[in-house]
Amino acid sequence: MKIYFQKIDPSAKLPSYAYEGDAGMDLFSCHDVEIKPDTREIIATGLKVAVPNGHAGFVWDKSGISIKNHVTTLAGVIDSNYRGELHVALTNLGRKIYKVKKGEKIAQLVIKPVLRAEIVEVEKIEENEVRGERGFGSSGLV
Repeated sequence: MKIYFQKIDPSAKLPSYAYEGDAGMDLFSCHDVEIKPDTREIIATGLKVAVPNGHAGFVWDKSGISIKNHVTTLAGVIDSNYRGELHVALTNLGRKIYKVKKGEKIAQLVIKPVLRAEIVEVEKIEENEVRGERGFGSSGLV
């Protein structure tokens, strides 16, 4: 599968995979940005992307940034019909200012196939005897 990117800023870096077998391609910041504690910033990549029909792009954390610096991505879904600039929303959950340098890896983009569901309203949802209505923590992990 080919994914097409357009540089809208000449200094933008195209995404790249760090290792063979990686699910996510690294996205890079197009500017220097400071993220204060308990705030978020929208980081420009300087790129547009054309995600193929039947697929979507999902923006995920870089594990090193999130674990070492407490900086995480916010929801990022890129639909196949979106043609604007690709941005990454980063939130600083840490206690120190996090400095994003131009050209730094800030997130990863995972391309996945998606299905478009038919939405059907029903009077009642069938019960599931195994799990039922047990939600968060139902498996004993919370």
